[in-house]
Amino acid sequence: MQNYYADLHIHIGRTESGRAVKITGSRNLTLKNILHTASSQKGLDIIGIIDCHSPEVIEEIEELMNEGRMELLPEGGLRFEKTTLIPGSEIEIYDESCKGPVHVLAFFPTLELMKEFSGWMRSVIKNIHLSSQRIYCSGRQLQGKVKELGGLFIPAHVFTPFKSLYGKGVEKSLTEVLDPEKIDAIELGLSSDTYMVQGISELEKYTFVTNSDAHSLGKLAREYQKVELQQPTFHELALALQEKEERKILTNYGLNPLLGKYYSTVCQDCGERVKTGGTCPKCGSRHVVKGVSVRIQELTDLKEPMRKRPPYIHQVPLDFIPGVGKKTIQRLIEAFGTEMAILHEVSLEQLEEVVSAKIAKTIDLARKGQLTIEMGGGGVYGKIIE
Repeated sequence: MQNYYADLHIHIGRTESGRAVKITGSRNLTLKNILHTASSQKGLDIIGIIDCHSPEVIEEIEELMNEGRMELLPEGGLRFEKTTLIPGSEIEIYDESCKGPVHVLAFFPTLELMKEFSGWMRSVIKNIHLSSQRIYCSGRQLQGKVKELGGLFIPAHVFTPFKSLYGKGVEKSLTEVLDPEKIDAIELGLSSDTYMVQGISELEKYTFVTNSDAHSLGKLAREYQKVELQQPTFHELALALQEKEERKILTNYGLNPLLGKYYSTVCQDCGERVKTGGTCPKCGSRHVVKGVSVRIQELTDLKEPMRKRPPYIHQVPLDFIPGVGKKTIQRLIEAFGTEMAILHEVSLEQLEEVVSAKIAKTIDLARKGQLTIEMGGGGVYGKIIE
């Protein structure tokens, strides 16, 4: 068995032709740039690109395969240099069972199965070229199709106030929208962690995953997990999500939830933090966004969790750290190889040989989760206080 780093929620901003895939994604967030950054800079062993249903993205993957730069692995996934791509799709469910839109992730072992899924999706969405499109069928029908094609099904960023399972989609239980037996894992999202949510009884049966939801190259691996597998393949990843045959997630790494932009309840009109009720005490507005921390408390029904979970390490990505800009990050990568090496392997003394003692100390405190943080909320990220 070996350890691998995996980030399973990465968007594509544009295709090589310049066509938009994720409207809010960076223009340089292309397939080739993601693969190069993941492999050569971030040090990610497995990535899930969740816009692979888009026809031009499929064509670009086929082109890489025809050029011999990417190969299909026998146990699923596509190998590019040091990184395995798991082709995926993010889809929006909003059927008659949902109280609001719900985003979910579907992953497939081969490009051919992704092409088949994309072909099926054409009949139930309006624009096959774009990311995170609303699908005009029920959540259970979508799950059935994913499973029919041998895929993995994961509800995305499930506590985010907008477009998520618990944030908008259901009142109390995921069974209001989805078949619980056809869920392979639960993606927590940037404003929560394992310790916050392990008291929700209906989630006890599922593995938790932590992913970046990257809309730019710099955000790759802001959240990820370390997994124990024999090889970095789709089949092995599926076993790890099911905790079978000694495959498993060893550690989840993610932002301190206080840094998440929806952690606390905030008035959208004036920015005031609101403790209780739906009205801002400062300006009287009812445009109040309920924080993830509050929503999780509403759903918590266990005094003591029964399931033993992997540790969740609060870790701050390099580009969140005060004083660490693009040039500093590039200098560190040139010295130590990848961001994973900087975050997990390099000593404080080695850091001080490349950057100032102050920056080295801040990086060290950040990777230990020991920085002081001002909490985020209402769509604004939290801040590290120097």
